[in-house]
Amino acid sequence: MFGSKKKPGLEEMMAQLRPDLSREALGVGPAFPGVAPNPALSGEARRRTAELRTGALALGVLVDWREVNHNPRLVLMLDVETADGVSFRGIADEDFTVTELTRLSPGQTMPVRYRPGVFDHCVALARDADPAEVQRLTDEIARRRRT
Repeated sequence: MFGSKKKPGLEEMMAQLRPDLSREALGVGPAFPGVAPNPALSGEARRRTAELRTGALALGVLVDWREVNHNPRLVLMLDVETADGVSFRGIADEDFTVTELTRLSPGQTMPVRYRPGVFDHCVALARDADPAEVQRLTDEIARRRRT
């Protein structure tokens, strides 16, 4: 019809506004659902975050991060290794305090949670992880690397 144009979807709009948060820039594949402009307003993002908070524990090595907006919300890129020996690029969308922000450095190892049944590259920092459980996971991954 006259004057009708297809409106760009959320993915196209985000790619134009923030090319540094595109799938290619983050190093993930097409299964990654993308970074929500405001995860508090996205039902899908809230469900994913709730599932990740109860997910399986893994270790992530911080590769890089991107600031999403002016409050300390960051998208972290992590190389994740699971207890099963699976490695993948994980993306965590997290809020940080200014103190936590100043302590970030590439190569830092962090406990993360992921959903084993879903391979969409989404992970969450496991801030509540038991240090003994994290140490067991670290030892198991180190033992597997030696053999």
